[in-house]
Amino acid sequence: MEHALSPAILAELRRPRPYPAVSVLTPTHRREPENGQDPVRLRNVVAEARKRLESDPSVTRERRAEVVAQLDRALAEVDLAHAEDGLVIFAAPGEHQVWSLARTVPERVVLADTFLTRNLVSAQAAERPCWVLSVSADRATLWSGGPDRVVEDRSGGFPLRHGRENFDAERREQIGDMPSTYVDEGTRQFLREVDTALSTVLRDQPRPLYITGEQAALSLLDEVGSAAKAAVHVPHGGLAHAGPEAVWQALLPVLEAEARKDATSVVRELTSALGHKTFAAGVDELWQNARDGRVRLLAVEENYRVTVRDDGDHLVPAEAGDLDARDDIVDEIVEQCLETGADVRFVPDGTLGDANGIAGVLRY
Repeated sequence: MEHALSPAILAELRRPRPYPAVSVLTPTHRREPENGQDPVRLRNVVAEARKRLESDPSVTRERRAEVVAQLDRALAEVDLAHAEDGLVIFAAPGEHQVWSLARTVPERVVLADTFLTRNLVSAQAAERPCWVLSVSADRATLWSGGPDRVVEDRSGGFPLRHGRENFDAERREQIGDMPSTYVDEGTRQFLREVDTALSTVLRDQPRPLYITGEQAALSLLDEVGSAAKAAVHVPHGGLAHAGPEAVWQALLPVLEAEARKDATSVVRELTSALGHKTFAAGVDELWQNARDGRVRLLAVEENYRVTVRDDGDHLVPAEAGDLDARDDIVDEIVEQCLETGADVRFVPDGTLGDANGIAGVLRY
């Protein structure tokens, strides 16, 4: 199952497909007893997709058989034992994908000539993905960070190793010769190579960057390169040779502190916007402004969801069973804001007070 959404992958998912491109969405659960319902819900929503294909007169028998076969292959790849909060299946002639999301999604089936990507985009924004570089004098490892873990990433040629024969940074450290390691010209050249590889990764997938390592390694990386200068330094040695859990435990307090600082900054900006008449709140007001490209900053509480319908002029609360209900309107607003260059921040529940879960700062 897929987890990481890069700009290149998103562009590929958004390109037009031969009709029908099928998107199947269903919420999933991480823990018992809620996850006991997931297999049944998944089978039911896939059965609904098959039914929709069979009843669509514009889908030929051959194409229907091809897309159903792709759905079956996707279903076989689903691993509910490691489910997160949402599951998205894409199927079209000749292809299928399965995405596991750390954000819930509505249960729905969509047949179109493109895949439904807004829930993926919103989930990625909510996850606040980051890069973590663990560096030492002889090795540099890259990690992709999410809300509750890091996983090793091999983008840019990582992990990188010092090319000099018989180089033993660990032995040097044990005999108290660590400072000399970082004045060695071979080490300086190695860290220049790390900086170059890191620059490539950041250019292709811009994200916040955290760097772990001995203070001497962090200082030298700053000195010889440029990619790491805007990074948050985490002075913690030994992680270039460690596993993901050790890296995550070292990073977690830093991420929590950054999140608190970020939430405080968001509230400060929203308060300032109130005084400058550039404040907006609520899904109706923000949906209108998002479509006009007026939102500069969007703040959403992490678990805020709301179901609405469009009455022609405004979004209004939907009644139970309303066939025109839009239960992922928050994800629509998030995606639209990102499309128009807005800064989207997810903040802890309760942060926005009277704004009812969603608020923004307008450009004008």
